[in-house]
Amino acid sequence: MGTLIESISGIRGIYGAGLDERVLVRYSLAFGTFCLNQPNRLPRRVVVGRDARVSGEACSQIVIATLRSLGIEVIDIGLAPTPTVAMAVLFEEARGGIVLSASHNPEDWNALKLLNEKSEFLSPEEGRIVMDMAQQPEAPMHREVQPGEIRTAEYISRHIDAILDLPYCQPDAIEAMGYTVVVDGINSVGALALPPLLKRLEVKDVQLINGEVTGRFAHPAEPLPEHLQETMEYVREMNADLGLVVDPDADRLALIDDQGNYVSEELTQVIAADFLWQRRSGSYATNLSSSRAIDDVAARYGMPVYRSAVGEINVVKMMQQYGAILGGEGNGGVILPDLHYGRDALVGTAIILQHLAEQKMPLSEYRRSLPQYVISKNKITVSDPDEVLRRFASRHAHEDISTVDGVKINLPSGWVHVRKSNTEPIVRIYAEASSEREASDLARWCMDDIGSDKKS
Repeated sequence: MGTLIESISGIRGIYGAGLDERVLVRYSLAFGTFCLNQPNRLPRRVVVGRDARVSGEACSQIVIATLRSLGIEVIDIGLAPTPTVAMAVLFEEARGGIVLSASHNPEDWNALKLLNEKSEFLSPEEGRIVMDMAQQPEAPMHREVQPGEIRTAEYISRHIDAILDLPYCQPDAIEAMGYTVVVDGINSVGALALPPLLKRLEVKDVQLINGEVTGRFAHPAEPLPEHLQETMEYVREMNADLGLVVDPDADRLALIDDQGNYVSEELTQVIAADFLWQRRSGSYATNLSSSRAIDDVAARYGMPVYRSAVGEINVVKMMQQYGAILGGEGNGGVILPDLHYGRDALVGTAIILQHLAEQKMPLSEYRRSLPQYVISKNKITVSDPDEVLRRFASRHAHEDISTVDGVKINLPSGWVHVRKSNTEPIVRIYAEASSEREASDLARWCMDDIGSDKKS
């Protein structure tokens, strides 16, 4: 029995043991048909890109051949960050895009991440249409279809051009600081995209580690502190001003300060918001699992924050509903609608460097000006997540809870959030408080509470 997870965050599985050729063909046919059925006048065109996973090239060939069999023109942009694929969909005026990447999952995983003509991940409604179509028996084709053309293109440079064209991107201020920046490319597409971006931003010295684009990750793919000890040590050895760490498809950005200390992924979006609110007024959107730090910084500017269910498209829809000028997720995701509606580590990098340069202070010092919270992130396996969540909500119905996405309990001293993962067969338990001990105690209380179900 293989592993395959079908959700709004993509069709994910272990390659060859869940995510196999038949799954790739079924979903490519379904998505291609979905694109052809859309009532727009855009060209019959789909963009395909991938991260550096070893299975990526084989998966890409299957996907491209399947799309072409429907008469769809395919723009193959090869190795590229997920946000670059999104930008290419807009540049090419395509009907959609497919990214072959399992993001933070281990290297033996891969996934189909599906984008609509607006370069956004499919909404739950759109995703359900594609998933339903993929479950239908393949119907024989009753009409002749000429295979679609295929064209290769490189879009990382155009993505960087678009970032440099933003009005608040001013490399002169960054050049004046004479920065040394370490990039951990985790042997994937971030190693292709971040160094040229930093050069264009006039960073004096760019040091790339784990830069061989092999898809054999030098450390676990999720940019968490326990995975980045060697990277932090390298930042110290180089006496660097900043360390940048991305996940394999470069839509998440984690920071290491000038002392070689990990800066929580939760603060990437907070720093970006602090930068933009100094220039523009407007609301912000994030998800229910993200830190209260964003609310505290928003309060300094008198700006509202809206929270959605976890999942990038859910945040995007909340942003659009309230006209947010920025959005993000606490996993290191920054969403800037001035560029496109998707998490983007490249634009996050540009914003953070610009902000630090204008503040004229090192990240370690600037970090102390931000709200101080600690999040404990945990995961457990349960046999029936829906039932566990139902019972948990019932036991705590008298408290300040939200059931928009799993169960979140807001407490005076912090919060806990229990929900099914969109990307792994687990239940996630996040807890936040003002100290590591308090956050760990909240998480442990929550896990003990859920564990009582197993004993009953």
